[in-house]
Amino acid sequence: MESVVDGGADRLVALARRGTVPGDETSGVLRAVAAEAGLERVRVLAWRDLDDPEAGGSERHAHRVASLWARAGLEVALRTSAVGRRSSMVTRDGYRVVRRSGRYAVFARAAAEGLSHPARPGEAMVEIWNGMPFWSPLWFRGPKVVFLHHVHAEMWGMTLPAWMARTGEVAERWMAPPVYRTTRVVTLSRSARAEIVERLGLRPDRVSVVPPGVEPKFSPGLGRSSTPLVVAVGRLAPVKRFDLLIRALVKVREALPDVRAVIVGEGQERRRLEALRHEVGADDWLSLPGRVDDDALVGWYRRAWVVASASLREGWGMTLTEAGACATAVVASDIAGHRDAVVDGRTGLLARGEAGLAVAIDRVLRDDDLRARLGRQGLARARRLTWDRTARGILEALAEEVYWAPGRRDASPRAVAQRATARQAVAQRVGRRGAAS
Repeated sequence: MESVVDGGADRLVALARRGTVPGDETSGVLRAVAAEAGLERVRVLAWRDLDDPEAGGSERHAHRVASLWARAGLEVALRTSAVGRRSSMVTRDGYRVVRRSGRYAVFARAAAEGLSHPARPGEAMVEIWNGMPFWSPLWFRGPKVVFLHHVHAEMWGMTLPAWMARTGEVAERWMAPPVYRTTRVVTLSRSARAEIVERLGLRPDRVSVVPPGVEPKFSPGLGRSSTPLVVAVGRLAPVKRFDLLIRALVKVREALPDVRAVIVGEGQERRRLEALRHEVGADDWLSLPGRVDDDALVGWYRRAWVVASASLREGWGMTLTEAGACATAVVASDIAGHRDAVVDGRTGLLARGEAGLAVAIDRVLRDDDLRARLGRQGLARARRLTWDRTARGILEALAEEVYWAPGRRDASPRAVAQRATARQAVAQRVGRRGAAS
């Protein structure tokens, strides 16, 4: 095999530049990574589609990566469960989506389809393990990576009947780890990786970290509220613990009675949260506007004095870095995922429990200098988080799996390091060309 350092980098640069449009150098880099490994098609397995009413961060993440891969020339097909009465097949931003089967039947159906359509040369798979796995190592014989945002743990008992929750716990904790132990797993943060390795017993050397990006539309702007405003964003689901946040805000208002709050999102917890809002006397200062489009969401981030999250489980916490991109301070629960999304004391504050969140929110609302400093540093950090880097990082992990295939001799640490060096050179050289165009 030709060394990708001695001459190979030049070859990859040529591949990257082939057909690259100035201003879209990312597609060229992705195309070079795919061509180097001989990748042409990627199957993606996910529980839900972006159009699902309960879609959240996992679905947005899959969409952004699939879109960028498709734009680079990869044939990308996403397989998910059905979305109500919507079409079972759609094309979105260059990739194809097949939405069939019920919420739980999709796992068996996807496996059956995989067995009847074996991997072809140049084809790879990305499985998104969102609670219940698809068990792809048992039936897909080709390069693959598994994207695991976080361990579900307590989440099973929050939404499912006892017997189903127990089934999920057993599958995640005891049945899946032996099946996935040698599979390349990609997650969002170092803290989520540590938890995955510790709780599931997966091999540390087979779990990689690729942080999520932030859309350019999330940016600073005018419109900061003239009075203290706390904003929270997410699916109205038990794991987000909006009830705990509401009670924390009640404590904050005891000393700062002009504080108002908005919880943006939709989900199964709406009625319970509306009842709690009435119970604690928050009807006149807490609003629940439901799901909003991105332009409206940017507006809420920009108006907020603080964006808060009380979530129990996250792989990252994308709303926190979106808020940072709008130069807004954040306060979040001290959990795996959040510990990477928030640099405690620099881009936001981490806190534990209802009382801790109340104290942290109160502190940021009262201290103008602290709030401004957290916003500035959050903005600086968010600017380094791009979906281009995310799409490239996951594709590089997938490309490396090609070299782990039986019969290949180029999976040695030296070969891996050489390819990484060459890819970095490609990104730098193609990027310089784009800047000069």
